[in-house]
Amino acid sequence: MEHQLIRRRIARRAAQELRDGDVVNLGIGIPTLVNNELSPGVNIHLHTENGMMEVGPSPPPEAADPQLINASRQLISELPGSSYFDSGLSFAMMRGGHLDVTIIGALQVSQRGDLASWAVPGKTVLGVGGAMDLVVGAKRVIVATTHRTKEGQPKLLPECTLPLTARGEVDVLVTEHAVFRFEANCMILTEIGSHLSLRELKAITPAEFQVHPQLKVVNRKEVFQ
Repeated sequence: MEHQLIRRRIARRAAQELRDGDVVNLGIGIPTLVNNELSPGVNIHLHTENGMMEVGPSPPPEAADPQLINASRQLISELPGSSYFDSGLSFAMMRGGHLDVTIIGALQVSQRGDLASWAVPGKTVLGVGGAMDLVVGAKRVIVATTHRTKEGQPKLLPECTLPLTARGEVDVLVTEHAVFRFEANCMILTEIGSHLSLRELKAITPAEFQVHPQLKVVNRKEVFQ
């Protein structure tokens, strides 16, 4: 239960980075929760790389259509004006710079904004899918991920040790503990949860980062319940 609540808090904070009217693609994992956590008054145009635009929120079981799924194989709904297209056109949208934002998960993120999200040597994972096309083609890249792995290993590192998805493409990084922004290959802490100190955050973050002079402290457990 606590794990699911943490994921939802991360998704809701990532959703706050979206602007009304953005064309958005959501990656697998935590990003798939974002569409149900949008701020009031923010309406986005949601794209899924398996060929649909104007994806709606997750439907109730009684209204679900088994033929309507996203790239994560999750049941979705359609909004007025929804359109369907083949994967060639879908990837042309991604590669052609037509997406304002992609929100994507991560296995690792480096202090320079490098992203590793698709492969763990020796383990079976989903593979790269459209991740490389998304992070290079989208105007903004937001990573939504837990601060550490299930085994307690850090994800925010000086250098990624796993195969890279892209170099220097991450713009914003949201975890359950903090928000970082990347500018000129520099990682900047802009928001921290009030449940831990800056010293505690540094202790679980091997990546080097600067602290924004107007660092925001947020009571995340209160805000995201």
